[in-house]
Amino acid sequence: MVRGSDDMRSLAVINQKGGVGKTTTAVNLASALAEQGKRVCVIDLDPQAHASLHLGLSLIDGQCSVYDILCGDASIDEARVWVNENLAVVPSNLDLAAAEMELAGEVGREVILRDKLEVDTDQFDFLILDCPPSLGVLTLNALTAVDEVFLPLQPHFLALHGLSKLLRTIEIVAKRLNPTLHLSGVVLCMYDSGTRLAAEVTRDVQEFLDVQSQGKGIWAGAQFFETRIRRNIRLAEAPSFGQSIFDYAGSSNGAEDYRSLASEVLNQTATASTNAEIKDLSRVA
Repeated sequence: MVRGSDDMRSLAVINQKGGVGKTTTAVNLASALAEQGKRVCVIDLDPQAHASLHLGLSLIDGQCSVYDILCGDASIDEARVWVNENLAVVPSNLDLAAAEMELAGEVGREVILRDKLEVDTDQFDFLILDCPPSLGVLTLNALTAVDEVFLPLQPHFLALHGLSKLLRTIEIVAKRLNPTLHLSGVVLCMYDSGTRLAAEVTRDVQEFLDVQSQGKGIWAGAQFFETRIRRNIRLAEAPSFGQSIFDYAGSSNGAEDYRSLASEVLNQTATASTNAEIKDLSRVA
């Protein structure tokens, strides 16, 4: 599972502000892609282990987790658990909270996950990392291990607050540690189309991305997804049952929205593949 492989897209779902639908998006986007027949691996990098719990995984003592990968000798394969035939999870638990301190003096601590992924032999179409709501060593490991960043935003007046700091962090990582890293998608979550606030935030985000995407930075070409993840009680209930929205309420608005988002993500993949083929043909010509 080599980072940067032409056959796999690697995404970090990130926002340093909690409660914006980050884990909900990571889990349900992964599940929607798996439903479409794609092989997907989710890595839970949050010590709260919400992505793991969302998919029905509660680790028992002695079971391998992300902590053992980052702070021990465990491989990705040793920790990976299959949820269904297309969806696998590398689970987390509270032990991961100690990783920040344990790795503080470790040389190359920002690239441990990348190195472990590069020797993993299993093949996937998508690698999706659910990041903690912070910009510490766990998030840095995610940003050095992937090519793309997905940013879930809540349509709130503070939605853009701190965004420049997050983008600056991504830019620094891209410059110093991972030159392929870029912001490829922004999705609005907890969306209520009937409010003026949602419309105003949507316009502000669109204007911001329109300006930024004109340059050559890490946000150049970032897509503001047309799909809006609507407020839906079923999305809030699903984690307590240890199920994705598709297993819990497959006909709900939440399931419909994440299927739509997955379709847009797959279209990104198809477009990128077509562009790559065109470039190859132009070189031959």
